[in-house]
Amino acid sequence: MARSLVEGEARGGIQAGLTAAPADVLSLFLRLLPSEFFDRLRQEEKLRESNRVYNAAVVMWLMIAQRLQRNGTLETGVLELVRGLPASFWPRPCKRLQAGPEGQRPNLSSNTGSYNGARQTLPVSVVEESFDHVFERLSGEATEFGARAGGQAYCLDGTGIRMNPTEALREAYPPGSNQHGETHWPVLRMLVAHDLYSGLAMRPQWGPMYGSQAVSEQGLLEQAIDRLPRGSAVVGDANFGVFSVAYAADQRHHPVVLRLTPVRARHLAGGDLRDGMEQRMQWRPTREDRRSHPELPPEASVSGRLMVRQVQPSNGNEPFLLALFTTMEGEAEESFQLYGQRWNIETDLRSLKGTLQLEQLTCTSPEMVAKEIDVALLAYNLVRAVTYVAAQTAGLPPRSFGFTRVRNVIHAFAPLIAAAPDEHEARKLWDKMMYYVGQAKLPKRTRKRPPYPRAVWAKPQTFPKRKE
Repeated sequence: MARSLVEGEARGGIQAGLTAAPADVLSLFLRLLPSEFFDRLRQEEKLRESNRVYNAAVVMWLMIAQRLQRNGTLETGVLELVRGLPASFWPRPCKRLQAGPEGQRPNLSSNTGSYNGARQTLPVSVVEESFDHVFERLSGEATEFGARAGGQAYCLDGTGIRMNPTEALREAYPPGSNQHGETHWPVLRMLVAHDLYSGLAMRPQWGPMYGSQAVSEQGLLEQAIDRLPRGSAVVGDANFGVFSVAYAADQRHHPVVLRLTPVRARHLAGGDLRDGMEQRMQWRPTREDRRSHPELPPEASVSGRLMVRQVQPSNGNEPFLLALFTTMEGEAEESFQLYGQRWNIETDLRSLKGTLQLEQLTCTSPEMVAKEIDVALLAYNLVRAVTYVAAQTAGLPPRSFGFTRVRNVIHAFAPLIAAAPDEHEARKLWDKMMYYVGQAKLPKRTRKRPPYPRAVWAKPQTFPKRKE
C-alpha cells in the first residue's frame, strides 16, 4: 500500500474503529502491531535485533503473507519484502534500507536463507503476545452479538494436524498406532474457540494426540479457558458436555450451552427424556468425574437447566431429542438458537485446514509448529476483520460472507494497493477491493439439498504405499 496511507492508519490507532479507516490486512497489521508494540516486546524479552532487515514485525508479516497466498513458500514471503513494505516496519533503518544520494533504495536479496534464519530465531513468546494483543483489540471492536444471545459466545471444537516425521516432532507428538503398527506422521490435537458472530478466533491450545502425554479436548479447554473474553458464553457439542467443562467455565463466570449425550442427559434428568422438558438442577460430579479430576473440591457443583427439544435435521433424517445443559438465563429457545449456530465452527476449521493450509505442517521443530499455527490463526483473524468491515457496511452479519472468497479478493488486490503511487489511488483501490469483498456473500439456498453420501473415490496411486 502507499506508505502515506498505511503509516497514517498506523498512527490513527484502533480506537478510530474498524469502519473508520481502510482495513486491508497490511494496514490492520500496522495499526494493531505498531513499532512501539514491538519495541516494548524487545525490551521485555531482551531481544537484540538492532536495526536489521528481518526484525520481528517483518518476519511475522511475511509469515502472514505466506499463509494468505495459495501454496505460499519461503520464496513468496521474501518476494513480499523485495516488492516493498512501508517504512514504518523499520523505525531505525539500516544502511541496506536507506536511500542513496540520488534517492534510490538498494535492492534486497531474494534468497531465502536470511528469512528462514529469522523465522527460526523469532521467539514463540513474541508471536503469542502479538496474537493475544490483536485478538483483544479486534474482539473489543466486534463485541456485538445477536440480541437474543445477550453477549459474546464462543464455540469450541478440536481437530488433528499432521506434521513432518522429524525426530523432534515424533518425540513431542507421537504418531498413532493400532494392531497393524505405528503410523508415519506425528499428530497433534488442537482446540479452537471462535466467536459465533464475528468468526474471530482465540489463540488455540494444542498437545499430543497420542502417547503417554496425550491430552483430551476437554483438558485443552481447561488450559485455554482463561484467555476467553470476560463473561463470554461457551458453546460445545456432546464431547464438551461433561462436568469438568461446565465446572471450569462456571468457576470463571462463563455461561455454558453444552449438548449432552442421551445417556448423560437421562442420568441427570433421573429418567426418560421428553420433548419440551425443562428442569433446574444441580450438576454434581460422578465417581468417574472425580477419578479423572481428583482436584475437584468435595462441594463442586454447577447450577443450571436441563432442556430437551425434538429437532428436525436439515438433511432430512429422522427427528431426534436434543438435550442441552445451560447456565444462561432467559428463554430456553435462545439457548437452542445459540447452539444451532455451532455448525459455523466446522466451516471455520475447513477454512483453517484447507484455505490456510493447516492440514499438514511442513516445519520440522516444535517451536516452528507453534509459530506457524499462531501465525495462521492471526492471518485468519485479519481476514475476519476485513470481512467485519464489509458486513458493517452492508448491514449484514459477518458470517454471511465466505472466508475463502474474501481471502481471494484480498490476495488479488493487495499487490495493487501496495504499489499505489499515492494515497488517493490507494484509497480508490481499497474501495474497489471492499466492493468485491461485499460481493463475497454466501448464497441463500431456498430449497434443501439432498445429503451427499459420506464416501469418496480412491485417489490413483503412482507408487505403491510405503510399508515400514
